[in-house]
Amino acid sequence: MKRLLLAAALAASLVPAAFADDQASQARIYRSVRHELVMLPQLTVFDNLAYKVDDGTVTLYGQVRNPVLKGEAASAVKKIEGVESVSNQIEVLPASFNDDRIRRREARAIYGYDGLFNYSLGTLPSIRIIVKNGNVTLEGVVDRQADKNIAGIRANGVPGVFSVTNHLKVEGSGSQN
Repeated sequence: MKRLLLAAALAASLVPAAFADDQASQARIYRSVRHELVMLPQLTVFDNLAYKVDDGTVTLYGQVRNPVLKGEAASAVKKIEGVESVSNQIEVLPASFNDDRIRRREARAIYGYDGLFNYSLGTLPSIRIIVKNGNVTLEGVVDRQADKNIAGIRANGVPGVFSVTNHLKVEGSGSQN
């Protein structure tokens, strides 16, 4: 009986250690995937890449203008140690002269505004502008709720836009609207 209890106690003590190792491995893969995606040379402010890591499987989501970027994203992630498979569910946006015109105008409206200019700095601006068939979606992270609201108002003011969906997240203020 003592042996059985000792074996059960030993097994229980090993589970958290194995779980912690698995969590550390997942966190490492998660960081590596993010790094590989933001380092893609074709990635622009008009592309949105997202992902999910589940055991050794990475699922890629989002929207890109350039079909080459979809393939490059999957190739880069496949090379990460610990990644067993990649499910590439990235949508390639349709080529459209009108959407390209809206993208340029949206970028000027948002990043040309003094209060939002700081979000354009760096190699990967934190406000992503996704345009599909005249419909605009804002993705990314801003510092304040007011910045989220202003970006939405500025995006709505661009001529030729059918709708604007504001998915910007507010970071650091406790509000995640």
